Amino acid sequence: MNADLLHALSRDLAWASHPSAHELWRSADPFLWEALNHNPVALLAEIDVGKLPEAWHQQMATLARTLAADSTRPLLRDVPRVAYFCMEYGIHESLPIYSGGLGMLAGDHLRSASDLGLDLIAVGMFWREGYFRQSLHGGRQAAAYAPNDPANLAMEPVYKPGTQERLVLTVPNGTRLMAAQAWKVKVGRVTLYLLDTDVPGAPDEDRALTRRLYGGRNGDRIRQEVVLGIGGVRLLEALGIERDVFHMNEGHSAFLVFELWAQGLRLGKDPRAAFEAARQRCVFTTHTPVEAGHDRFDWHTADPVLGAWRHDLGLPLGSFMDRGRVRPSDVDEPLCMTVLGMRGSRAINAVSALHGEVTRQMWASLKMPIQAITNGVHPTAWLAPETEALWDRYLIGWRDHFEDADFWRRAEHIPTEALLATRDARRQRLVREVRRLVGRDVLDPHKVTIGFARRFAPYKRGNLLFRDPHRLEAILEAGFQVVFAGKAHPADAGGQAIIADVLRWSRKPRFRDQIVFVPDYDMHIGRLLTGCADIWLNNPRRPYEASGTSGQKAALNGNLNLSILDGWWPEAADGTNGWSIGAPTDRPDSEAFDGEDANALYEVLEQQVVPAAADPAGWARKMARAMSTCAPAFNTHRMVRDYLGQLYSTG
Repeated sequence: MNADLLHALSRDLAWASHPSAHELWRSADPFLWEALNHNPVALLAEIDVGKLPEAWHQQMATLARTLAADSTRPLLRDVPRVAYFCMEYGIHESLPIYSGGLGMLAGDHLRSASDLGLDLIAVGMFWREGYFRQSLHGGRQAAAYAPNDPANLAMEPVYKPGTQERLVLTVPNGTRLMAAQAWKVKVGRVTLYLLDTDVPGAPDEDRALTRRLYGGRNGDRIRQEVVLGIGGVRLLEALGIERDVFHMNEGHSAFLVFELWAQGLRLGKDPRAAFEAARQRCVFTTHTPVEAGHDRFDWHTADPVLGAWRHDLGLPLGSFMDRGRVRPSDVDEPLCMTVLGMRGSRAINAVSALHGEVTRQMWASLKMPIQAITNGVHPTAWLAPETEALWDRYLIGWRDHFEDADFWRRAEHIPTEALLATRDARRQRLVREVRRLVGRDVLDPHKVTIGFARRFAPYKRGNLLFRDPHRLEAILEAGFQVVFAGKAHPADAGGQAIIADVLRWSRKPRFRDQIVFVPDYDMHIGRLLTGCADIWLNNPRRPYEASGTSGQKAALNGNLNLSILDGWWPEAADGTNGWSIGAPTDRPDSEAFDGEDANALYEVLEQQVVPAAADPAGWARKMARAMSTCAPAFNTHRMVRDYLGQLYSTG
């Protein structure tokens, strides 16, 4: 395979949806693969591909043909053209512009849109230093930031149409304008445009805006969101890209409603008609059942940024603020980006059935209909290679039946020995990789492994398992071990304290090497743990987990969820495909009931999980049930079709 085709392959992140492709790239030079953050673009710049074995080139050629066949299939006809906006995207660890679940969901949305042939363009931000890199010092998390070099990433500059001149657009910033340039990323048939304010000649304060994801002060945040929402619409207009639907994935991009409103005003429509025309083009997804998670900007923050633009549009004082207020004309109420997104959309959705109930209660005063479209995960991007091989052998044709529940019942006929062999092979790979990542011989490849990896927000209770260390010790002695990973935002003191607590317990002699915290959680570690941990632990305070897609990734691989009945799990749990912790009882966001929930967790472990581990055949049946019940229902192919039928195509 010639070098030009290899370089083209490395720059289309559709390859990352193929489970075996990661190992194929790695095999070219394992040392460089790890040193370069699993980045094939950077890898090819440092190796002589002519010296690689012919078999490697043949396998790469096969992968390239597969991607080429996918990219040349026709797009869906007679469906809306969609612009999808999100603050972060998790497509691969080599493009670190994500922090957690919101980005993972957005990345999987793009993958499935490409696979299904939906005419979708995505807009986000190029974070020059991404989210922080985590290290551990003195038993606590430390944050560091590393620059991302566009030349070594799977992205290209965006030029003015028909020229080789960089496209630079401007957005409002008080009495002056702020410049932004753009990059494009190829994800199969979907193009992701990333906005970047690090424009040569721009003021330093502007250039710094797109440095760090979720960094800076509130005044920085509003300007970042102006770039994403207003700048994103202006970018598509400058490129001549017409869209029927603008999908706001969370409130960060809701200022796009103002730009669409402004377009109508420029055409001579009166303000009410112009806003209604904008609203009819927009749909909104909310992911946040936690009140503090919704961005709010008071008058003294918003008006210095947007006031001059509002005045130029001929709109009265406070008109922008009122569109984002629950109580319009209440001058003391800040502009809430979620309220703006909802008021500016013709359709709104939450991300699980339970989250739909919570969201309708949270925003009842808006008197707006809110439906639920439960999240999913991409059906191949999170598969362990061992799972892929299992399915290739026993579920022939599975790639053509992602959403076919009848087809997936065949998983229940996979032989017990094959299921258990796959489980053991994945666990052995997990132990090898964790040992490499932490630098010592930890864990036991023969013990049942519990995984817990996610953002360490306090409501997720990452240290609940240590509530009664004596009971935990007995569970470990019964043949279990635990792997933790995850980050807490540098400003989240509570989350960082929980990480410190997990680290403190993991150092104690009775838990050492049986409980391990893997630092610097990223997509690679996420794939490893969700694909290879026997049990996936999820114990948030219900109902604060809006959906939670990590458990869906585990179930896809036949790994068993052990979860509070929150997020997606109430829709999936049937008593045969995993375990539920306690009753479906809502909890306040405080520690008041943590002891009660910890006791329920121990009871399930002691009375159900430990006995199940002693029955390998029964465990295999649960694995098969997890695959057969969850794979067809909780994938983003189903989810994107739901968006197409319930949000994009209505109005």
